Amino acid sequence: MIIKNAELETVCGVTSKLPENLLPEFAFAGKSNVGKSSLINGLMNRRSLARTSSQPGKTQTINYYNINKQMYFVDLPGYGYAKVPEAEKAKWGKMIEKYLRTSRQLKQVFLLIDIRHEPGKNDIQMFDWICHNGYEPTVIATKLDKIKKSQVEKQVQLIRETLGMREGERLIPFSAQTKQGRDEIYELLESYLV
Repeated sequence: MIIKNAELETVCGVTSKLPENLLPEFAFAGKSNVGKSSLINGLMNRRSLARTSSQPGKTQTINYYNINKQMYFVDLPGYGYAKVPEAEKAKWGKMIEKYLRTSRQLKQVFLLIDIRHEPGKNDIQMFDWICHNGYEPTVIATKLDKIKKSQVEKQVQLIRETLGMREGERLIPFSAQTKQGRDEIYELLESYLV
């Protein structure tokens, strides 16, 4: 997959009406500091189209990136960040829920989990919730470059077991630095665009 064109097209806040797109949508969900913007930038071959921040909890909107005028990457607000007031977190949760329930073009949900840590309560809830809504999430284990090669298999197994993933459910280890895992994600995206 060659991405020639990527632009931020729509930004939806808590009160915004979600756009009714005609192109396939691929949503990215994950904890606030899991590396979502880095993954999206890595897939788009851009340095900073998706805003990265040293301050977790920055994405407070649903951001639609038009890719090659063929599809949308939908960046959902990060969840589970401690410094955000509960009321604010609840609003983000409702936004994510509304999106997952109402998008007619959503083809795949990518759930990002930091490969270094066991998935937390929020991650497990999100995984279950995505499944409950009729989607089979693809788990992307981010920050692959932050652990030794010898630890990868053990961490992948830990994530699978903690989330209760079934045989055949996809988990792709990914590094924003080396781009390992990117081709696998591209293949998956392409399979929906045929």
